[in-house]
Amino acid sequence: MSVLDLKSKIPDYAKDVKLNLSSLAGDETMDKQKLWGTFLASALATGNSQVIAAVEADASEHLSAEAAKAAKAAAAIMAMNNVYYRFIHLAKNKEYATMPAKLRMNILANPGVDKVDFELWSLAVSAINGCGMCIDAHEAELKKHGIGASEIQTAVRIAATVQAVAAVLAGEDALGDQALAQAA
Repeated sequence: MSVLDLKSKIPDYAKDVKLNLSSLAGDETMDKQKLWGTFLASALATGNSQVIAAVEADASEHLSAEAAKAAKAAAAIMAMNNVYYRFIHLAKNKEYATMPAKLRMNILANPGVDKVDFELWSLAVSAINGCGMCIDAHEAELKKHGIGASEIQTAVRIAATVQAVAAVLAGEDALGDQALAQAA
């Protein structure tokens, strides 16, 4: 399966999602490693097996084994960090913000790819997971390394579109299951 196959599964009511997926897959705002690493990390963050399989198939043509591993690591570490730091941000009791996280995050120091790429992928996953504290931290780090607003916006547009594809496909699967259950 590929991103092209995903597009064929998106129903007409989600035509805008399909169009955005097409345009972003060919985006030239960032290099192929940044682009496809963002797609892969975002797909993994959705947890949707169809989206993950399709994106991974296309990403494997553009990412080295190290870059693919780093994109997976960004999705994994942010799955943990986004929950923890969103709690810190949202909790009324600010005492938690003064406490050490006591969570292993070694991958952040040595992700196996350029730190900027890893930060971009982490930002995209943080956007999907809704952690404002992490979004701010990754965006600041990217700006510090000279990444412009258009590249950051593209990463978040990829995250938003990949999440929308996953939501549409999951919804269609649920509706299909419901129709099958009613027919039985």
